Amino acid sequence: MSILSKNRFTITSALPYANGPLHIGHLAGAYIPADIFVRFLRLNKKEVVFVCGSDEHGAAITIKAKREGVTPREIIDKYNKQIKESFEEFGIDFDIYHRTSEQVHHELSQEFFLNLYEKGEFIEKFSEQYYDEEFSQFLADRYIVGTCPHCHNEGAYGDQCEKCGTSLNPTDLINPKSTLSGKTPILKETKHWYLPLDKYQPWLEEWLIEGKRQELKSNVFGQCQSWLKSGLQPRSMTRDLDWGVDVPLEEAKGKKLYVWLDAPIGYISATKQWALDNGKDWETYWKKQADPADESTLIHFIGKDNIVFHCIIFPAILHAHGDYILPENVPANEFLNLEGDKLSTSRNHAVWLHDYLAEFPSKQDELRYVLSSILPETSDSEFTWKDFQSRVNNELVAILGNFVNRVMVLSHKYFAGTVSLGSALTEQDQAVLSELANFPKDIEQSIGQYRFREALSHFMNAARLGNKYLADEEPWKVYKEDQERVKTVLYVATQIVANLAVLAQPFLPRTAAKLFAMLNIAEQDWDQAGATTIVPEGHTLAEAVLLFEKITDEQVEFQLQKLADAKAQNAATAVKAEPTKANITYDDFLKMDIRIGTIIEAEKVAKTKKLLKLKIDTGIDQRTVVSGIAEYFAPEDIVGKQVSILVNLEPREIKGITSQGMILMAEDADGRLDFVNPTSAIKPGSSVR
Repeated sequence: MSILSKNRFTITSALPYANGPLHIGHLAGAYIPADIFVRFLRLNKKEVVFVCGSDEHGAAITIKAKREGVTPREIIDKYNKQIKESFEEFGIDFDIYHRTSEQVHHELSQEFFLNLYEKGEFIEKFSEQYYDEEFSQFLADRYIVGTCPHCHNEGAYGDQCEKCGTSLNPTDLINPKSTLSGKTPILKETKHWYLPLDKYQPWLEEWLIEGKRQELKSNVFGQCQSWLKSGLQPRSMTRDLDWGVDVPLEEAKGKKLYVWLDAPIGYISATKQWALDNGKDWETYWKKQADPADESTLIHFIGKDNIVFHCIIFPAILHAHGDYILPENVPANEFLNLEGDKLSTSRNHAVWLHDYLAEFPSKQDELRYVLSSILPETSDSEFTWKDFQSRVNNELVAILGNFVNRVMVLSHKYFAGTVSLGSALTEQDQAVLSELANFPKDIEQSIGQYRFREALSHFMNAARLGNKYLADEEPWKVYKEDQERVKTVLYVATQIVANLAVLAQPFLPRTAAKLFAMLNIAEQDWDQAGATTIVPEGHTLAEAVLLFEKITDEQVEFQLQKLADAKAQNAATAVKAEPTKANITYDDFLKMDIRIGTIIEAEKVAKTKKLLKLKIDTGIDQRTVVSGIAEYFAPEDIVGKQVSILVNLEPREIKGITSQGMILMAEDADGRLDFVNPTSAIKPGSSVR
């Protein structure tokens, strides 16, 4: 069923964390796809509310505030302002950009909690958690560091070791320390309220796995299926924090709602505030209606790191509440890499949106185009400045801009900008106009299936059609012999330009506005796409302006130098190589049995970002090893690779998997990992001495 069969839409785009600025990875992950989709719906005269806002709670914000010696409020005010202004200047067309620190959000989040509490949906559990006596507070997971029990990294957090990727509980850490006081915390009993996700698993399997198997993108469906296959467990919906939404229970004084309970509710509170500001009924966009046909269609646009929250946890909360609609789809994108490396805010390896807007003024559509061309829709993709230059110069300038400019310049040169139909349309003219009529349907089908790269390619093919038509007809050669024929050719070409203006609106809104201005006509809705009389006969065009300028080598070199400078600065400030450990005897070394093995199977471990489950042929046997290398290596890329493996390491259970050994990895100053392996193929089981 076409998405255009629906009439009302609630579109959300991931709430950016108010802890830093926006970079191009954020745009490619959620915001550009969402904006394309919303603009397309509005062109089709659908009722749409498009909401977003700053996610302003959670331990990371309080940690950043403490490090900078400011309050959490100062942190979120700073980044909310910067993010909001970047969105506005870039042209992401939200109906409202809200904040989870607003009172309307706190009240609605508390209402959700109380609704579930009064229905008896929560499990109340006492547990021992770490407590900092000097600061008189319980410690959130990220307020605790210690030694990882798996890889012995001394800087592991209470929720995860970022070196080996193992998910942890704070009590798993060896020698735990509070990041507040630096002292060893004590264990103290505390009470929390857990959402029994295991209770909702049968419903989730029916609604999500069976009901949306054909609708969800493969990357989204696969992650959801993996989570459910591993079995859901109760998850605490409250935290012992001093920043966030208060738990609305007298017995929970001082506790806050889990940020992943309140953050998705931010979509609803934003809609509520928008409705209050505009005299609308917010419930028609979020709540079930007497006639299901009147219900809104809810779609979340997010990055892949938030799939589980939007496909499993938030739907479970909505289902438990009972009054709310469920998401129709969650078209999550994968990650965007930069110049051969992962985007990294901590290493300043990023293209920041506010910097781009300052350094490339009035070139919003150029970035929209390039990012739309490389959207990581089902797998990671990469942005490079050379590719940015190539796509702008060879596609936007040479194809789209060149065609429009030739049509406008020739129309003014030959006929003072007047559009008129001279001689009758030829068979070639009619064939071109007939082909032109197919592009709107192709674009509509691609957008309806969340294939925005494909939709954009259809748009550019319409521009290619125009270029080919002019090249075939050569009006600059025909003019001396047959001016009436040239009038017809330019009439047809102008209709192609008008169609490009209509078709460009979801993808390149500023460019579309320029095209309509040059054509000297009002902006058109989607129902005009494919029409052959958008510009009427006898109409006068406005003056031509260049749509795009070439990106210079100097601009590219400047951006590459910025990244190189950031890398050099990181290297200069990086921690030096760790000092050697205490000497061991030769006999101690001989106790380690290190062999060459070959990876024969590899897959990601569910509910983790960094763990891979490997099956390794050691020459002795075939055994399973869990390794924290998923950030640097895709499973399909390492099958067949030879590795060094410590085969006589005591087996250890990691995420419910018995790991029988450890593969040896090299780690550089940036934390990047690589295999320690032979330079040529060697028989599995060979000893490393």
